[in-house]
Amino acid sequence: MVIDVKDLGRSPGSMRVLEEHVAAPSDLGVALIGVQEGSDVELALRLEAVYEGILVSGTAAVDVVGECGRCLDPLGYDLEVDIQELFFYEGNVPKAEEGEEEQYRVDHDLIDLEPVLRDAVVTMLPFQPVCREDCQGLCSECGARLEDEPGHHHEVLDPRWAALADMAKPDRQN
Repeated sequence: MVIDVKDLGRSPGSMRVLEEHVAAPSDLGVALIGVQEGSDVELALRLEAVYEGILVSGTAAVDVVGECGRCLDPLGYDLEVDIQELFFYEGNVPKAEEGEEEQYRVDHDLIDLEPVLRDAVVTMLPFQPVCREDCQGLCSECGARLEDEPGHHHEVLDPRWAALADMAKPDRQN
């Protein structure tokens, strides 16, 4: 997702609108949810030349797919994220102080939007995706889907009391 910005030059105030469909890069997500590699990413961006570099602002729309973190059912939805990032011209990059994030650069009149898109999309994804807020998930003992079996439970006997439980059985012989 490298974009040529030579036409903007280094003249503050020049601007270009970019509306484009591109293929999603790999690793645009987390373990349970994300954007499939090669799926459509709809970019609606404004590229503006400013004194320090090129300001990129706008939105990116993606289709998110994954699975519920509780019941493992598939889920999917559309996500639109805001993008706003300044790509610094060579020589105008401020010195990074400790704790600051990495600054993006205009490299030979080209800017790479992939890391910016990745930062914007991945931070908007849920840490623990669920199909519904009231999803009951799976039984921790047998893996049964609790939504399909209301009242499902297992009698859990503490192994320390197992010997006494055998003594209480009516068919036990002394």
